[in-house]
Amino acid sequence: MSRRIKRMNPKPRSRDERDESRPHQARGAKKAGPRSGGKPGGKPPRFAGERAERRAPERTERRPAKVAAERPAPEKPVEALLPTKVQTVTVTADENNMRVDRFLEARFPGLSFSHIQRVVRKGELRVDGKRVDSKDRLEEGQSVRIPPLKLDAPKVVGELSEAAQKTLKALKDMTIYEDDDVLVLNKPAGLAVQGGSGMTRHIDQMLEVMRDAKGQKPRLVHRIDRETSGCLLVAKTRFAASHLTGAFRSRSARKVYWALVPGLPKPKQGRISTFLAKEESEDDTIMRIAQHGDEGASHAVTYYAVVETAGNKLTWASLKPVTGRTHQLRAHMAHIGHPIVGDPKYFNIENWQLPGGLQNRLHLLARRIVIPHPRGGVIDATAPLPPHMQQSWNLLGLDASRFDPIENAPEE
Repeated sequence: MSRRIKRMNPKPRSRDERDESRPHQARGAKKAGPRSGGKPGGKPPRFAGERAERRAPERTERRPAKVAAERPAPEKPVEALLPTKVQTVTVTADENNMRVDRFLEARFPGLSFSHIQRVVRKGELRVDGKRVDSKDRLEEGQSVRIPPLKLDAPKVVGELSEAAQKTLKALKDMTIYEDDDVLVLNKPAGLAVQGGSGMTRHIDQMLEVMRDAKGQKPRLVHRIDRETSGCLLVAKTRFAASHLTGAFRSRSARKVYWALVPGLPKPKQGRISTFLAKEESEDDTIMRIAQHGDEGASHAVTYYAVVETAGNKLTWASLKPVTGRTHQLRAHMAHIGHPIVGDPKYFNIENWQLPGGLQNRLHLLARRIVIPHPRGGVIDATAPLPPHMQQSWNLLGLDASRFDPIENAPEE
């Protein structure tokens, strides 16, 4: 649900102060007009704007954002943000089906991965009085015992090695928006966000080269699948991590994805509402359509809209997830009979042949993200089509500048 945040001004501001408090916005994104709620402290825009301004830039360059005239009080020390004694918390509805380690990351931004694994492995964290694994899923209403937490000693920031300098350049090349608090990356397809079995290079590991003078590195505040490209939001400060994580938890963030799917979805605009649950086998893990009350099942809602078609063979669809479940868009599109082209897990149409010239890779892009900026205004960033999807758009004669009807989808 969108929230209207009223910002109190104790006295009239000067013209210069008003200029400095304009919304933070990525270059190339349309400016918020009177109907968009783009004033500082307002709710995020509903993806409305002039159709002529929908053309996607080939490369959105980053620029420093203006600093708000009224800045919040200095950040509290990290130790003040972490529990110093044992505490017990209850899992909320938005945290239902969240992994234990992700739960701790969301509750305590800045807590290191190693420390989370350590307290879970030692059994210091308990769920309903029982030991758990970091990958176990939580359920709404469960009681979580959290031990005293602390940060690991920060790493000393020194001169970057040649390898680290290359990593830093790679991150800068991915950057589509940056200011003192926030970083938006255009993550390429094939690069994982976090590490896993056999994973040697991922975004979280790459961010080590961006540690500040205090030894603190930027923090991930959400994730996208390894084979999905596009907008990935990163917090550069503890202050930003706390606010951005809260915005995702309260569903104040608005996300738009583009996908290529077989056939023509009917109706051309619709809502998909199901329960999803994890199904694990020896070879794979997928999300299956479940029933309310099934073990581990979570409600998931997605809005979709047809943007353009290539005959009756393929459709460019715009997707707007309301919830943020694992593989939600991929499972939902397969559920309505239009799995995303190149999806190795959910593409289940027998005897379907990929049109000539198209690459057999996941055609899913995290196209746009709009979220309240921690210091006022909004962040509105857009990612271009990745090379394999741009090739498909060119071959099929699809025009990436077309008006995207998903902006008319509800935000609830």
